[in-house]
Amino acid sequence: ITMHFLMQLADESKSPWKETVRVWLKRDSGQYWPSIYHAMPSPCSCMSFNPETRRLSIGLDNGTISEFILSEDYNKMTLVKSYQAHQSRVIMILFVLEMEWVLSTGQDKHFTWHCSESGQRLGGYRTSAGACGLQFDVETRHVFVGDHSGQVTILKLEQESCSLVTTFKGHTGGVTALCWDPIQRVLFSGSSDHSIIMWDIGGRKGTAIELQGHNDKVQSLSYAHHTRQLISCGADGGIVVWNMDVERQETPEWLDSDSCQKCDQPFFWNFKQMWDSKKIGLRQHHCRKCGKAVCGKCSSKRSSIPLMGFEFEVRVCDSCHESITDEERAPTATFHDSKHNIVHVHFDATRGWLLTSGTDKVIKVGGRRLL
Repeated sequence: ITMHFLMQLADESKSPWKETVRVWLKRDSGQYWPSIYHAMPSPCSCMSFNPETRRLSIGLDNGTISEFILSEDYNKMTLVKSYQAHQSRVIMILFVLEMEWVLSTGQDKHFTWHCSESGQRLGGYRTSAGACGLQFDVETRHVFVGDHSGQVTILKLEQESCSLVTTFKGHTGGVTALCWDPIQRVLFSGSSDHSIIMWDIGGRKGTAIELQGHNDKVQSLSYAHHTRQLISCGADGGIVVWNMDVERQETPEWLDSDSCQKCDQPFFWNFKQMWDSKKIGLRQHHCRKCGKAVCGKCSSKRSSIPLMGFEFEVRVCDSCHESITDEERAPTATFHDSKHNIVHVHFDATRGWLLTSGTDKVIKVGGRRLL
């Protein structure tokens, strides 16, 4: 028997399923039928299910986390405990079986973790902005929290305390999704700035690889470990499958200059050189390959640079354009149109299925051809 959960949120006030958690079972006919449901005291906002223990953790709009145990036949759900985890809506929840911890973030800008056995609060940390991404590494007990300011915070968790390890800031928009690869020890962050950044945590060199393949904010990330492919979905309806088994390059830092670093023409704020040379100042641009500050005339060409994460054509200076080979322009990602605004993606590695849900209230399943 396979299982599918459905939560009906409170904003659909006319729905008879308002403020309930329901379990649907797939019958031999292939159709899903309602099995059981439980009425909640507040609208549901997020959930985490562990198939091994059949433990279901539900986050609510009032800041409460409720934990249930489902029977083996999924025809009964028993409320084990409820506890106040946050002062406002629970945004994300994550159950860690190895530690018996329940990790969560809330609209109150707090990350907290509780003991799943007793419901006791073990600790918390206040983030700089509302948290919207949460991942955990069991081996090192590091938790990764992404927030709306574009920052990723790394905390080291102990049984009843936590310490700040470091923070990353590479996005110009808020972090919208996080995905952790415990094997290669890299963290992927998606953002409302349309980009994805791969942070090399295990390499300890501070390497950050940028991936540009969406025309709108990145909504969800998933990783296929066996093929080393990152799957990103966005509000543009695009599904991008990135080949992470290639040696990628960091994008260069943009250099500062008062004049074009190719032809030495002054930029429009360089009044002294403009006066001395009797020339009109030009607008500054940057080459995406070398990072040099250049004028429009010296950067009139466009090119994709897939190994730097630029699957679309971007501005490059004329000399870099000549140096880029056809081999370097070969794409390292495939693009698919889901035809709906995706808010969540889940990859089932055993079946090769990719499941997406969207703002159009539609759930879609894709096959192996995507990968």
